[in-house]
Amino acid sequence: MRTSISSTNEKNVIGYNPNLKLNYKATLLDSYKTIKPSLALKTIELPEILFITSYPPRECGIATYSQDLRNAIKEKFGNTFSLKVCSLESKESNFNYPEEVKYNLNTQDEESYKILARKINSNENLSSVFLQHEFGLFGGDYGEKILPFLQSIMVPITTTLHTVLPNPNNKLLDVVQKIVRYSDEVIVMTNNSASLLMNDYGISSDKIKVIPHGTHLVASISDAIKETKNEFTDKIVLSTFGLVSEGKSIETALDALPKIIAKFPNVLYLIIGKTHPEVVLKEGEKYREFLYKKVKKLHLQDNVRFINSYLSLSELMYYLQHTDIYLFTAKDPNQAVSGTLAYAMACGCPIISTPIPHSKELIDGAGVNFDFQDSAQLADETIKLLYQPKLMKKMQLNALHKINPTCWQNAALSHIALIENKLDHKNVSLNYELPAINLDHIKRMTTKDGFIQFAEISNPDIKTGYTIDDNARALIAMVKHYEITKDIADLFLIETYLSFLLYCQQEDGSFLNYVDKLGNFTNNNHNENLEDSNGRTIWALGEFASHSDLFPKEFIDKANVAIEKSIVHILKFKSPRAISFSIKGLYWYDLKNNTPEITAIITKLADNLVSKFRGVSDDKWKWFENYLTYANSLLPEAMLYASLKTGSKLYKKIAKKTFDFLLNITFKDDQIKVVSNQGWNHKGKDVNNYGEQPIDVAYTILALNKFYEVFEDKEYYNKMVVAFNWFLGKNHLNQIVYNPKTGGCYDGLEENHLNLNQGAESTVSYLMARLVFEKSKIN
Repeated sequence: MRTSISSTNEKNVIGYNPNLKLNYKATLLDSYKTIKPSLALKTIELPEILFITSYPPRECGIATYSQDLRNAIKEKFGNTFSLKVCSLESKESNFNYPEEVKYNLNTQDEESYKILARKINSNENLSSVFLQHEFGLFGGDYGEKILPFLQSIMVPITTTLHTVLPNPNNKLLDVVQKIVRYSDEVIVMTNNSASLLMNDYGISSDKIKVIPHGTHLVASISDAIKETKNEFTDKIVLSTFGLVSEGKSIETALDALPKIIAKFPNVLYLIIGKTHPEVVLKEGEKYREFLYKKVKKLHLQDNVRFINSYLSLSELMYYLQHTDIYLFTAKDPNQAVSGTLAYAMACGCPIISTPIPHSKELIDGAGVNFDFQDSAQLADETIKLLYQPKLMKKMQLNALHKINPTCWQNAALSHIALIENKLDHKNVSLNYELPAINLDHIKRMTTKDGFIQFAEISNPDIKTGYTIDDNARALIAMVKHYEITKDIADLFLIETYLSFLLYCQQEDGSFLNYVDKLGNFTNNNHNENLEDSNGRTIWALGEFASHSDLFPKEFIDKANVAIEKSIVHILKFKSPRAISFSIKGLYWYDLKNNTPEITAIITKLADNLVSKFRGVSDDKWKWFENYLTYANSLLPEAMLYASLKTGSKLYKKIAKKTFDFLLNITFKDDQIKVVSNQGWNHKGKDVNNYGEQPIDVAYTILALNKFYEVFEDKEYYNKMVVAFNWFLGKNHLNQIVYNPKTGGCYDGLEENHLNLNQGAESTVSYLMARLVFEKSKIN
């Protein structure tokens, strides 16, 4: 939906064009499709993606998988595509399907295939088909009834092969080869399956894409969850989950329990899940009754609990988050993947598993494998782990690092990347959805004293203490959030961060940076140059002081006094970043007063940057230093603020020249790659490509926002959207950097992995960037 939006807010900024703001905000909103339906002028028909699959409320693993995948694509690209489903049925059913189910296919009826094919080929709006393949889903030998259907489809088809069997006979070989031939590409979930396709089926690697089974992000992996008094208090919890059938070989775990209980009497084994519906139809509850009898025979009634339900996701996650070790006992060596393994790892469970291909690839360092149906070995491995809590903790962290790239958000990115090049002929542009603002992690990281510096994954690490750097950034972010939302809960956070800044100011007006968990200043304050920290604090206090209409006068007065005490140090700053932070802070501090004294200080600071620029710049290197390090966009942004304050055309010219130089380095192929912290970028030397920090992306967005307002250059706006998409997965790893479940942002993007710790700097940096787009909604 597209519309234009007008604004009645005015902005008291020298050189600011109020008419420009109307165009700017409307354009920004339009990019992320966040316009309210009531404002829409017309509805645009979105290109359709059709999922052909079993689908809930049908109870099977592929149905759940498909719903999770569809929901993830909707979350990431909901305003780019219309996502529809064709449900698979082997007979008439009375399922009450959700509204996204557009078609039904009777997989045993050849005419049903033909009818569906005609509907698909006549749908001009259909852009792609995702078909989920399992041999048992389709009629005929090895599901061969699907073949004429696939051959007749004129729309691009991506087929996911959930099972790839080794050593195929001639019939199986023929069916699989034709499925691949009639598909534009095939997805498998393990490298082992990809190797089987190439080696046993003769499939070219060009047609194969490995996308691991998706997993759900978990809000928090914390020992505190288990320590909170609950039904599992004082229990060691082992668990297995999924639709129960004989293939799960749960009796293997039951036979291992007596030996485990002899060492750990408080073990409780949870068998989570109802019997598979197909099993119930064929043999009733025969297998479950067999398990009940075994429990009684082995006298395990006090140590085994059956949870005979098809659980909601939240219920399942509850049990997994209270699980100490997850047991996977399936006995089919050809089972390619298991969603249950992935879900357990996502909850930080150490794994003990039979060596199916999925577990052999996935749990390296996150658990151990044991031989099929070997109860004695299972018992020994479980006992060994329970005696080593430090090893279990290490496995938990390894599980999270191994499984995070497979989260459903990343699976959605990978699936859409496969079809993105097919959208050009439909003039479709891929629009990332803006995640809802989530302050959970910020609140989790904030104590009564301030914002904790680091986190282990999403768990605050109070041992690392606090810094004025993080609390200054947090103050800026929460002031902006409160300006937009007027959420009273923000005021506690704002007062906490402001108080921390004031606490760190010394008698001479300078600020210390490092505070331990007990509130003591640490020796780091005397071993490091704190200019940048001081400049950053002045920026935060200035932004806060500029909102005298939002906050109590006593707090504004305290911020003003702190700035006035610090001014004596500002003109002594040598660091270009400290100077730039100070220019921004003084600009906002003096926004409503426009005093000659502050203007004079800003002029001296800006002249210092001009001198640095003239000292090192040339035709090819238009910068203030002989290298690019961190927070680079801050420098030209500060020059632009100085030009707005003083009216200097020179400052404005240098601001644009240096910013465009920086953007030319950091934006390539419709993607941002900020300067690497692995050696920085030195004049005349090769550029390092990896080691990207969220703070640099966020500062780039803040600067682009200001440059777009002032220069009315659409290219700045385009780059701002591209830069924010870096957080959402538009980066060289094609992975999300922001975790929408926790509300935290990962600490860094490395060459082959993410740093999953969600510390203060990265989390607040993301929020500052996100609020640039949120602010457009209120105008």
